Amino acid sequence: MAKDLTSRKDNYSQWYQDLVVKADLAENSDVKGCMVIKPYGYSIWEKMQAALDKMFKETGHSNAYFPLFIPKSFFSKEASHVDGFAKECAVVTHYRLKTAPDGKTIIVDETAKLEEELIVRPTSETIIWNSYRNWIQSYRDLPILINQWANVVRWEMRTRLFLRTTEFLWQEGHTAHATQDEAIEEARKMLDVYTTFANQFMALPVMRGTKTANERFAGALDTYCIEALMQDGKALQAGTSHFLGQNFAKAFDVKYTTKEGKQEFVWATSWGVSTRLMGALVMAHSDDDGLVLPPKLAPIQVVIIPIYKNDEQLALVSETAVRIKAELEKKGISVKYDNRDTQKPGWKFAEYELKGVPVRIAIGPRDIEEQTVEVARRDTKEKSVYQMTDIALKIEHLLDQIQDNIYKKAVDFQNANTFVADTYDEFKELIEKGGFVMAHWDGTTETELKIKDETKATIRCIPLNNKMENGTCMLTGKPSNQRVAFARAY
Repeated sequence: MAKDLTSRKDNYSQWYQDLVVKADLAENSDVKGCMVIKPYGYSIWEKMQAALDKMFKETGHSNAYFPLFIPKSFFSKEASHVDGFAKECAVVTHYRLKTAPDGKTIIVDETAKLEEELIVRPTSETIIWNSYRNWIQSYRDLPILINQWANVVRWEMRTRLFLRTTEFLWQEGHTAHATQDEAIEEARKMLDVYTTFANQFMALPVMRGTKTANERFAGALDTYCIEALMQDGKALQAGTSHFLGQNFAKAFDVKYTTKEGKQEFVWATSWGVSTRLMGALVMAHSDDDGLVLPPKLAPIQVVIIPIYKNDEQLALVSETAVRIKAELEKKGISVKYDNRDTQKPGWKFAEYELKGVPVRIAIGPRDIEEQTVEVARRDTKEKSVYQMTDIALKIEHLLDQIQDNIYKKAVDFQNANTFVADTYDEFKELIEKGGFVMAHWDGTTETELKIKDETKATIRCIPLNNKMENGTCMLTGKPSNQRVAFARAY
């Protein structure tokens, strides 16, 4: 199977595009800026969904669904929110089409104009808080812990599969609380959930922190984030959790009666991750031969490929292969036995290497005689001969090792590409290499924007539990009490 992947070294961006398409994850749609997520890609997203959904429910959240369309007047109620999304909104103005006088052309029926224009959901704070006004009267109604799995539309001029598309899939949590402290605790708790998911499922180390005022979510008082480092040295925002204060409660007049009988505005959070995580998964781990998937998110964790010369040998091998498949499935391992006779084993080896299947088992007639199998692991390309005795247990342990090894490799990469800069010249030199650069900043948006304009680097986060250290801003020389994380980013 010819892969024809551009190498990461030659053109990282083209390598990514090639891999997403050739590994059957997604393709561009004829609808400009949108993508078709293909079955193999969607099955990875389903695994992400399942893991996250379980974690949300374990922390007390329930799923609900709210409309795709949002009345335009809702957006105008929270000024900073509408400012943040105004340039990305798709607007519905009419509700009917008709045939033109030529009998062929389809045109908009101008008599079917909406009384109020509708925004196609770019995010759901406004429509949800309009509902919460009806749900909340008393402290007994709080907290409300809701999550929604949905699609959103943000009109993008430059798109890239998974990383930035006009329509994408995500989850968005929206919670309401009686006190500020409860809301802040919720926002940080969900950041912990995202961190755990990134570490334990995606095998992805992340830097946790808060966004600067300039980088915050529109309408938030604080935005917590996790930032991951891709193999090209660029950062990728992998998840955000926002403390919204009382901004949306005031905009939609959502009050509750306290135990003491007073009327107070509710405190809010929102948080989300999207199919952008698919892009992170590809870019963080994969190589020039294809995907490298952590076993916990791989649609197929083990593929079994028969080696044979005739139907008699295939029947012999299949008996053992089917038995091993059943043993592995009893342990909850997803297995594919590829006994297609339309492709040769070498072609299949290349196909499953491209698709990132963590473990490949090859079985031939000689293996049946010797009661062995050949096992190849995708992460290191190592091949070993395993005795068939307790094969399911051995493979189970191997999958755990692969998961841990992929994570360790990513941790080592992040550590090796996190630098410290004391001067602006040093910073500019390091930022060209890629990676996180920890540097002092004077805390002003003006300095932040000037650095971005001159170097294309942004402040990815102010790390949580940051070490306090007195210093001076690398650009202005003004006092600073901690370093922040800069990087060029997706």
